[in-house]
Amino acid sequence: MNAGISVDLRSATPPYEQIRSQISSLIAIGALPAGSRLPTVRSLAADLGIAAGTVGRAYKELEAAGLIESRRRNGTVVAHTPPGRAGQAGGTVPEAVSAAVDLLVSAGREARLSDELLLDLVRGKLRKG
Repeated sequence: MNAGISVDLRSATPPYEQIRSQISSLIAIGALPAGSRLPTVRSLAADLGIAAGTVGRAYKELEAAGLIESRRRNGTVVAHTPPGRAGQAGGTVPEAVSAAVDLLVSAGREARLSDELLLDLVRGKLRKG
């Protein structure tokens, strides 16, 4: 499973951050529900054609954020969301927010904006608060 995870080596965003962000997003939208197994570090690195340490760093950051768990015999899995985290990554996203994101992505695609520019626009708006 690489679940559509890709790495753009020409991007200014480091590869480990691209992987971390994509997996976090897949968890947030429910495409990777709690208990889902992730590929091994070596397997995903081989699929993406990058160093295992890059994937390892992404996994460590996801684990530190509480989104995934590394289990000795079961591999790496999506963590169960603790109570009180609904609405955060790994929790339940309200339908209105999900619909708004879908609308934003559609509008961005229609305007032929790059994913990176669209994300930069969102980040800028979030900073303004």
